[in-house]
Amino acid sequence: MGRQPPSAASLSDTAALLAVAREAAQAGAAAVVERVGNHGLVRTKSSATDPVTEADEAGEAAVRAVLAARRPDDGIVGEEGDDQLGSSDLRWFVDPLDGTVNFLYGMPQWCISVAVADGDGPLVGVVLDPSRNEEFAAVKGEGLTFNGDPFVRHGVHGPEGAADPLSGVMLATGLNYDAGVRALQGDVLAGLSPRVRDIRRGGSAALDLCWAAIGRVDAYFEHGVRAWDVAAGGLICQSAGLTVLRLSEGNGWPAGIAAGDASVVAAVAEALGASSTAAAWPAAWID
Repeated sequence: MGRQPPSAASLSDTAALLAVAREAAQAGAAAVVERVGNHGLVRTKSSATDPVTEADEAGEAAVRAVLAARRPDDGIVGEEGDDQLGSSDLRWFVDPLDGTVNFLYGMPQWCISVAVADGDGPLVGVVLDPSRNEEFAAVKGEGLTFNGDPFVRHGVHGPEGAADPLSGVMLATGLNYDAGVRALQGDVLAGLSPRVRDIRRGGSAALDLCWAAIGRVDAYFEHGVRAWDVAAGGLICQSAGLTVLRLSEGNGWPAGIAAGDASVVAAVAEALGASSTAAAWPAAWID
């Protein structure tokens, strides 16, 4: 007899989904940590600056093994493997090693990101940072947890009543693999840098989102991210009370995301020329 479709109750059991996401992230982390300093062969994807290592592939295989055992009816969208169709209404978005370039260079700024979503967007997200032994997790409609404990984020660090909402703000961003997009980003950063406290480029979109969620940076924005980069981190930011926008593609820009306090995100979107094309995330998925 064939496998029966999961019941509606099982689809909405976010506590069970969170447990699976945590197990999958931990399995992926274990596979990647084994390869610290010994990443194996390196190939490239979209450009010569977009590497994939054996650690990426091993991490995704470990995550997929957990999902196959615990959630065999769900779909999977992974950075390193083929999309897997499922018979349920749920899809898992997996980035087994977000920050591969950092990993290659031995910089401890990388993570494992696992999220599960229905047709309306992410339901559960987990981002695991093995280098710092830090876990960020969120369930839709509930608050952020940091290392398993509830976390309440306080506001931005800029001066109260400043005329410019970006005054005193610490921004995080990333640079695209495409040289043409990088040129556009350079122009934007040149305009933003005099207005803000500083700008950080960490190299892991998922961690940048999580750091915005807990206040290590005030806001994050980046073009060219994919659903597996931001599905978990975007939900984590929303669960921390941040505004999260999808920045539409156009005029040489790929789609992007911005997260932070509402006034800060609006100012960033305006600086990007995206104020008229930004939509509440995840109204349209970043693909």
